[in-house]
Amino acid sequence: MATATVAPPKKKAQSFAFRVIATFVSLLLLVAAGIALWIYSVERRELPQVDGSLRLSGLSAPVTVIRDKLGVPHIRAQSFDDLFFAQGFVTAQDRLWQMDASRRLAAGELSELLGPGMLRHDRRQRYLQIRAACERGLAVLDPAQRHILEVYAQGVNAFIDGSRDRLPLEFRLLHYTPAHWRPLDSLLIGANMHQMLNTQYDIELKREQVIRHLTQQEIGDLYPQSSWRDLPPSVQANPSEDQETSKSKNGNDSEDEEEDQPPPRTKTSFVLPDFAPHTVDRNRDCDMCTPGSNNWVVSGEHTASGKPLLSNDMHLDHSIPDIWYEAQLTMETDETGVTPSRSDVAHFDVAGVTLPGLPFVIVGHNRRIAWGFTNLGPDVQDLFIEQFDAAGQVATPNGWQAPRKQHEIIHVKGKADEAFDVLVTRHGPIITPILPGERRPLALQWTLYDPGTLQIPFLDINSARNWQEFRSAFSKFAGPAQNVVYADIDGHIGYQATGKIPIRASGDGLLPQSGADASHDWTGYVPFDQLPHIYDPPSGILATANGRITPNGYKYLLANDWGSPYRTVRIFHLLREGENLRPADMLAIQTDITSGMERFFSDRFVYAIDHAQKVPQRVRQAGEIMRGWDGRMEKTSAAATIANAARRKLTQLILLPKVGGDIDDYDWWMSGPALESIVAHRLPRWLPAAYKSYDELLIAAVEQAVDSSAAPKDLKNWQWGNRIPVEVQHPVLASIPILQRFSGTGTHQQSGSGSTVKQVGIGFGPSERMTVDFSNLDQSTLNIVIGESGHLLSEHYKDQFPAWYEGTTFKLPFSETAVNAAAEHRLLLQPGK
Repeated sequence: MATATVAPPKKKAQSFAFRVIATFVSLLLLVAAGIALWIYSVERRELPQVDGSLRLSGLSAPVTVIRDKLGVPHIRAQSFDDLFFAQGFVTAQDRLWQMDASRRLAAGELSELLGPGMLRHDRRQRYLQIRAACERGLAVLDPAQRHILEVYAQGVNAFIDGSRDRLPLEFRLLHYTPAHWRPLDSLLIGANMHQMLNTQYDIELKREQVIRHLTQQEIGDLYPQSSWRDLPPSVQANPSEDQETSKSKNGNDSEDEEEDQPPPRTKTSFVLPDFAPHTVDRNRDCDMCTPGSNNWVVSGEHTASGKPLLSNDMHLDHSIPDIWYEAQLTMETDETGVTPSRSDVAHFDVAGVTLPGLPFVIVGHNRRIAWGFTNLGPDVQDLFIEQFDAAGQVATPNGWQAPRKQHEIIHVKGKADEAFDVLVTRHGPIITPILPGERRPLALQWTLYDPGTLQIPFLDINSARNWQEFRSAFSKFAGPAQNVVYADIDGHIGYQATGKIPIRASGDGLLPQSGADASHDWTGYVPFDQLPHIYDPPSGILATANGRITPNGYKYLLANDWGSPYRTVRIFHLLREGENLRPADMLAIQTDITSGMERFFSDRFVYAIDHAQKVPQRVRQAGEIMRGWDGRMEKTSAAATIANAARRKLTQLILLPKVGGDIDDYDWWMSGPALESIVAHRLPRWLPAAYKSYDELLIAAVEQAVDSSAAPKDLKNWQWGNRIPVEVQHPVLASIPILQRFSGTGTHQQSGSGSTVKQVGIGFGPSERMTVDFSNLDQSTLNIVIGESGHLLSEHYKDQFPAWYEGTTFKLPFSETAVNAAAEHRLLLQPGK
């Protein structure tokens, strides 16, 4: 009876609970559906008009905008003013929020939108005085360049004014509207690139921490300024038959402290890609990633067509939207507005990648020439230890002087404003407040603070027709300093180093120096004509990949932080061994995943294991997996994972006894050759006391790697693709659960590494891949990482990612016939209101 009386209430309670849960779930689904519907309606309404016609105040004549199957705009105008007005308008159609966020990123104005979480970033930008530098640069900007920035801004503002009721989703989610675009904002966009590619001050401080533990000889071991494998353009121009093997395979021939060591590889297998440097706050899972690039050019002697091929892939952080925006800019006649410095230009027709927020094409080709960039990596930042007296004055060669004070106010969403003064000396701003643990008053001198550094001579670059005009245009390019490869329709190829690089009264800028006297002051810049350059080399091949570009005996100091030579050597070898090269061959090199560096260390690990009397079975298994490995960093490879993990452990075992807790400060761009030389020469001074020989040390590195928690029980399942998967997320939309899946790429295993020609990390890698084919410019190829559009519902939001991930690419139509044939949308911009 008792059971009979209790059962019904229990069923009722269960039924009630079920109804409550069901109702709650239904409400959640309704809310989610409502949010999704709102987002969908907002996104659909914000998609830009790409067909028909629009009337825009500010145009003097009609402008045609043809978008191809990838959404790439091909803009045709009758004057430069209309062309750059239209470029500003069209770029804003696809990338307005990115443009606004980028100018705020540079100026240190993100806290106003995103709250206190961005204060650290904004403080850094204010102390670095990025906006103030751009304001000074704008004041002295070439009048013709400033005029183009003004008409570009007018085009951006025409879009803003005509779209205030249908702004991109990010503006609505963050509850703000963009201010009008200004020429200053375009310079801020350029300053972002300077900051991304110039990181010497941080490296100086890290170097200072590491070397305090070392002898002078040990400093030379860890911080080599060059490698016997360096392949500067002057050497590439006239390579000896045995250039890659003419010296000891193991590094420094003069070293006399060698032990017995395994025989080197044969000539054909000793081909190494780049051990690239890593930068400030770089994800440690990509311990060799750094802003860098590959570029190369081959003459018709090496191609199937008999015409040059030029390739470029620039390695940067991935983002949504992409850092680059593809476009073609065409102007047939110029009756009004500005002109290039050469008044005899009959046409202007250029295609490639642009930086959203800046006019012109940054990397690409016109009808006669092509060019591509890699970061030269010059030392354009120095730290000076300033001396202040009790009154706050700073010591100078001319006595005590008061520093300038720059007042800064940071607006913070949801909090009170933050205000502070930045002290600015004759060298630059005191940046001590943004350097954790630093107490010395350190002033930063940087070429960016020279107003002339922000000149943007891309109108002349985009319209250059030959080597002479190309060099003339780049002689006015101040930075960030680049290695530029060149090709033209007439079959010529070349290389030119560019940018303002300081000359010091004394010293090398490796460490902070006293600022009280002039002994380490900058006295000028390296003359453009003295920068390395090569034209029509006998070899018919020129390649750069951030390695040393100065020949032996070069009189000027350009850089202290050259990238390792491996990647340059690998590219040059593949080009020299190739025959009848085609664009597809260039893409194959761009996606090459052979890590000669990891292969070098895997060989040493296997040799040590083979010659040991007793090793753990798991270590023996690791050796068998690595045996005969070809160095390819395939996503399914266990050998790649083991070799990489063991090398990282080896680095720790060698460095920890010497530098202790400062090991993470060893951010040296030549660390690959440094470690290789130590191991190859088996230097006694670097062998830890706990080990009797280098073989024992190498085995210990493998053992610690395979016994780590990251290693699976079955080492054959330790796949490299899980080590550095690629994932790119939208900075705002990824924070909304309902949008996270759709707004990003998702996580994908990937092949390649930080030390392969295809340099990759979790959020880092080739930001574009381009090959220009002068046998038929319509056969030239170009792709970016994600897509042209910043609009979530656009078909071009991330339509390029599959090709980027799989290592395929797209043709970029260039001729009028090819563009018309590829047209998917046609928009006519007409003068009027």
